[in-house]
Amino acid sequence: MPQYLPGFLIVFAVAFLVALSITPIARRIGSRLDVQDRPDGRRRHRGVIPRTGGVAMYAGFMAAIVVMLLLPPSLGGQALFPPRLDPGEATRLAGLLIGVTAIFAFGLADDRFDLTARQQYAGQLISALIAIAFTIWIQKVNNPFTNEQIVFPWPVVGLFTILWFTGMMNTVNWLDGLDGLAAGVSCIVAAFICIHMLREGQLSVALLPLALVGATLGFLPFNFNPAKIFMGSGGSYFLGWTVAALGIIGGAKVATVLLAMGLPILDVAWLIYSRTRHHGRPGIPGRDHLHHRLLDIGFTQRQIVLAYYAFCAIFGALALLLENRLYKVIALAVLGAAAFAVLVWAARQPAGKYVNGRPAGRDSA
Repeated sequence: MPQYLPGFLIVFAVAFLVALSITPIARRIGSRLDVQDRPDGRRRHRGVIPRTGGVAMYAGFMAAIVVMLLLPPSLGGQALFPPRLDPGEATRLAGLLIGVTAIFAFGLADDRFDLTARQQYAGQLISALIAIAFTIWIQKVNNPFTNEQIVFPWPVVGLFTILWFTGMMNTVNWLDGLDGLAAGVSCIVAAFICIHMLREGQLSVALLPLALVGATLGFLPFNFNPAKIFMGSGGSYFLGWTVAALGIIGGAKVATVLLAMGLPILDVAWLIYSRTRHHGRPGIPGRDHLHHRLLDIGFTQRQIVLAYYAFCAIFGALALLLENRLYKVIALAVLGAAAFAVLVWAARQPAGKYVNGRPAGRDSA
């Protein structure tokens, strides 16, 4: 790893600096084309805010990968990038570039033309099929109780992979409700995937999640509360698809993603159950997301976002520290119980119970 440090720094720096420099441009483009969010009953931000931030993250991520592909493996006797040891890595990299471009373009179309739910699901399905076509799929898992591999038949491979990609895209999309929330959580997840790959000696593919870390960090200064720009569907679909793909590429890191993204995933499951029970269908928009409920109860945006960061970081760290697969299953169960307790508690609290995170009526001094 130390001999390839310059290459890793180049990938991170390119992703970060491109995203950082493109975000103000994307903001102006969003304003000029009127691709913007306005406050309404569900959106309670102040003012009209462009939702074209996904352009910057996509540009930063792609620029870093292009630089990685164009630069030589070594320069002036200094090694830059590790060699590809897996013969299938080039195929999956091509699938990553094509799939992420397709879903990003589709997300931009949704931001501009406000596509219907069926059109959005169709786009998500197509992007998942692109991943499958380039062997980015969930083909087998390890049984935590026997340590044996379970190899799925092809119909199950396709079904699980489609559910994985569409589920992750919708999780990130639904998570994008507070300033800096979706981008920050995705950054944390990508960082843990990168560390996991480095620990397993998968140095060449570890550059990919590192590029995502750089792109999200370059965007966050403009997206953190108070946000000057939102990521829009182009950004949330891009992040969800990329995290889903990176969880598979280079050997399954699905458990790492599940642990780090556990709270947002369980919130989506809760919403699907609750909305189906009360409204008959889960796609109805509303302020029943966990982060919205916490905001209505009386916590600040920054308190909620930082709490999400901490929750994801703690359980992402557990995914790295717990090498025994059975212990990871136990950690998932603990995560599920903790998240469920938070969801139930938040659902029972009245709006305005707190003011800036403190019980209403208590002297804030």
